Amino acid sequence: MSALANQNFAKMNGAGNEIVVVDLRASPVAISAGEARAIATGVPYDQLMALYPPKLAGTEAFIRIFNNDGSEAGACGNGMRCVARQVFATSLEGALTFETRAGLLNCWRGPTPETFTVDMGKPKLGWQDIPLAEEFHDTRAIELQIGPIDAPVLHTPSAVNMGNPHAIFWVDDVSAYDLARFGPLLENHPIFPDRANISLAHIVDPGHIVIRTWERGAGLTKACGSAACAVAVAAARLKRASRKVTITPPGGDLMIEWRASDDHVLMTGPTELEYEGRFDPALFADVA
Repeated sequence: MSALANQNFAKMNGAGNEIVVVDLRASPVAISAGEARAIATGVPYDQLMALYPPKLAGTEAFIRIFNNDGSEAGACGNGMRCVARQVFATSLEGALTFETRAGLLNCWRGPTPETFTVDMGKPKLGWQDIPLAEEFHDTRAIELQIGPIDAPVLHTPSAVNMGNPHAIFWVDDVSAYDLARFGPLLENHPIFPDRANISLAHIVDPGHIVIRTWERGAGLTKACGSAACAVAVAAARLKRASRKVTITPPGGDLMIEWRASDDHVLMTGPTELEYEGRFDPALFADVA
């Protein structure tokens, strides 16, 4: 039987991004891709945030982040805010630091009890760091399109890495495209050797951008925190938005600031604890 059977968990969401948080710091056990997929069948989620004992002094936990297809992600901003909410509930600290595959992430309380801020670090903008399969001197607009050459449906996205690879297509109406159809094709396009998160973005004005995202390994999502950060950075690089902007995915508003002083991207947004429970042992019956 899986060691995760009867393990406590919290079902949460960050701006509609469906998150499961499981704290394994007291009894760390590995989570396999098969177990992550099995959990998603009983407790549907976009990302599973698993807390492990910290590797570095001064940090609260090492976080492994799973997508619902069992693959691992480097970062999840909405998930980190959910983790912060859970840990802050028993901490008097003003700020907390977590370890992820994407590096150290600092979190602190926001202006309301349900709101938290996460420092997502510096964006990576070089083609080899995103990564892309071929060289582009300017990743503000790369050569990629869907549809006929003379009349592409989507074309010339911006590319950014915010802990995960992102491609952003600039459109006039984010609802006018069948993202469920195009998303998987673009996520797995050969130009993205590590696959990519795919966003459609409409710039309402320099302080407001509306987005929809097909999330790598998770599919259509109500919100993707790293995508919101990537869109904000890409729009600012194109001088089409300010460095402090409201990003609106279907799940609600996220406040993003690409801080000029140190190049770090800060994301502030809501969290919600939906319920707490224990993993049903039956979920893992067919996991090898």
